[in-house]
Amino acid sequence: MKIVMVGAGRLATSLGISMHRVGHDILQVYSRTIESSEVLASMVDSVPICTIDAMRNDADVYIIALKDSVLPELIPLICDHACLKDDIRSSQRVILHTSGSTPMNLFESFATHYGVLYPMQTFSKERVLDFKDIPCFIEANDHVAFDVIHHLAGSVSNRVKQLSSEERKYLHMAAVFACNFSNHCYDLCAEILDQHGLSFDLMLPLIDETARKVHLLHPHQAQTGPAVRYDDNIINKHLEMLHNDSLSREIYELMSKSINLKMKQKNSH
Repeated sequence: MKIVMVGAGRLATSLGISMHRVGHDILQVYSRTIESSEVLASMVDSVPICTIDAMRNDADVYIIALKDSVLPELIPLICDHACLKDDIRSSQRVILHTSGSTPMNLFESFATHYGVLYPMQTFSKERVLDFKDIPCFIEANDHVAFDVIHHLAGSVSNRVKQLSSEERKYLHMAAVFACNFSNHCYDLCAEILDQHGLSFDLMLPLIDETARKVHLLHPHQAQTGPAVRYDDNIINKHLEMLHNDSLSREIYELMSKSINLKMKQKNSH
């Protein structure tokens, strides 16, 4: 397929490279700055652009991989420039976004065929991931868009599932707990260790085993630590040790109460 990649960030980089590897033609890479678009364009044998006016209007698919806040502004501009609404040239062409929390109907007034391809994974430019094992959740407004998006997702991932905007927003919120909040806890952990001359590497076996366990056990069964039975002696000692960091202290206290409450609720059923 001929693709215009709108975005050159972390997700766009991994997705663009994966699509290029399986034979899709990345016609252009758009970013607000030419420096950003040039980096990804050089990786996928593409042309970098930094204005909507320079965007080609003959692609099969336009993939918008940008932060949610700019979508309402950019979608009308891209659709209008590429003639994606009520135009004979738009008969088979599709525009999609990759957001987990933005509904598909943002395209409704501006495009004929549209949808979503949401890869649920954490991305970094330093680590280009193999998309084959990344779950990709898709949605489309009609059969034309569905066939294109399903083919596109299936060409890079072995785990493609149809999901509505309503379902996807809860999936995305759950992913924030599983990924972003967990990583923030790693950051807080590293800060405590740094303050006392200890290396974060010491935590890696613990982190790895915690992740491995939930492949075999439900997270409720895998839960351990002083908060499970609310060991006041240990918890109060830890809270006292955090007396100079009120926010971390509050997080520790709230997390401990949440763990204990959830354990009580689930064990009572």
